[in-house]
Amino acid sequence: MAEELLINVNPFETRVAMVAHGLLQEIHVARATGYSITGNIYLGRVERIVPGMQAAFVDIGLSRPGFLHARDIDRPRISVPGSEGRAQQKLDIRELLHDGQTVMVQVEKDPISSKGARLSTQLALASKYLVLMPNEQHVGISQRIDEESERERLRETLADIKQQLGLIGGVIARTASERVEASHLQSDLGLLQRVWQRIVSRAEGKQAPCLVFAELPLHTRIIRDLAGPETEKIFIDDNDTYRRVRGYVEEYIPGYADRLHAYHETRPLFERHGVEDEVNRALQPRVALKSGGSLVIEQTEAMISIDVNTGGFLGGHSLEETVFRANMEAASAIPRQLRLRNLGGIIVIDFIDMEDEEHRRQVLRALEKAVELDPARTRVEGFSALGLVQMSRKRTRESLAQSMCAPCSNCAGIGLVRTAESTSIEVLRALAQDFQARCRHKRVEGDYLIRATESVVDRLLDEDAEHLAQLSAQIQREIRIQLEPSYLEGQFDIVLVQNVAR
Repeated sequence: MAEELLINVNPFETRVAMVAHGLLQEIHVARATGYSITGNIYLGRVERIVPGMQAAFVDIGLSRPGFLHARDIDRPRISVPGSEGRAQQKLDIRELLHDGQTVMVQVEKDPISSKGARLSTQLALASKYLVLMPNEQHVGISQRIDEESERERLRETLADIKQQLGLIGGVIARTASERVEASHLQSDLGLLQRVWQRIVSRAEGKQAPCLVFAELPLHTRIIRDLAGPETEKIFIDDNDTYRRVRGYVEEYIPGYADRLHAYHETRPLFERHGVEDEVNRALQPRVALKSGGSLVIEQTEAMISIDVNTGGFLGGHSLEETVFRANMEAASAIPRQLRLRNLGGIIVIDFIDMEDEEHRRQVLRALEKAVELDPARTRVEGFSALGLVQMSRKRTRESLAQSMCAPCSNCAGIGLVRTAESTSIEVLRALAQDFQARCRHKRVEGDYLIRATESVVDRLLDEDAEHLAQLSAQIQREIRIQLEPSYLEGQFDIVLVQNVAR
């Protein structure tokens, strides 16, 4: 699949887009407030141990403490008195950490919504071809490398390189290392070893919390992680960034130097490739499919739900064929939308009901095949008894909508506001309750003033005018109404005022 990386840089924002066959696959945005901190390493201080969760909250210098679970603690490096011979047993979090302890941690997941960063003491440093795990010993190979002979070659090569460098630590060969010469792997591993030595020396004598290692800038990190054999061109529209990236590429991945291009055309880079329109569409819940069908993607804190609709698609010779073809197109489109929107966690897909079991199998295979193009770890389950497909996708940073949008001030992010009728009834109810409460405490003085939005004021003066008049007569108080243009839908106030002329 032919790919292009587009890097748009300006003083207030850096954006990187991956485009394959004219379609936007991924978009990454770094603004002045910062990009993803995943991969950063900190000296942290344990703030609080929570035995009931088998976890600890660790201050790493961010606005919220990070979350460190017991299973993410690298136990061989933690000496626990009396715990010898218990390596295979589950140790209590209180045996592993204590309040105020200094611990070196790495961010596995960015802070999302009200949750702090997910942390681990199982440190990992990535390069183009390899991942160094300083606290481990084993040699691992990416599961995406299928050929057994190549896996064995990489395993033997890395074991030899470790011995030559005198390296104490584990190594994982990334997918990009497939068929890469041993000299390049040795250069990569030597670089990672030097980076780790700098981290150790930088951490010595420092007071927690503090940052001891920051991941590469967005544009360089994306080239390292996403550029592959299918990447034909890399365009950068800023001269300074182009020079820095070229220096990095020529030193660490020289095979990609001829694919790097400075973009100087008058028309903006993202506009020329249609990226701006794609991003705007990716912020909408509805996705139109070429056949006339559509997807409706809803993101909640608990999960992502996707509904498949035929819409105006009537291309089949029968209902079953029409449904099957719509579902096949949706199965191919859904993984791209998840990757583009950076949606992760639990995902539930409601395909259109199919009677034919073979059609179900084909739709599931199409979904699994499309998922293979996604570098994020993804797992797909079969159809449930209710006809739903469940899948999960690893989430490491905020979704596109979370990074570019904020909850609506009118609805507080729930997507709904009270109708004028509901608010009007609530106003009448609140008036009656307030009057009754004042009667019980013998504090009934003055008249009432209602402050509300235009729609509620119109409702009280029109459809509910009779109810308002009846309530006024019942409590023997005048009820005045005042329009408040600055109020949000559903917002109102009831004020007791003195000396109102009757």
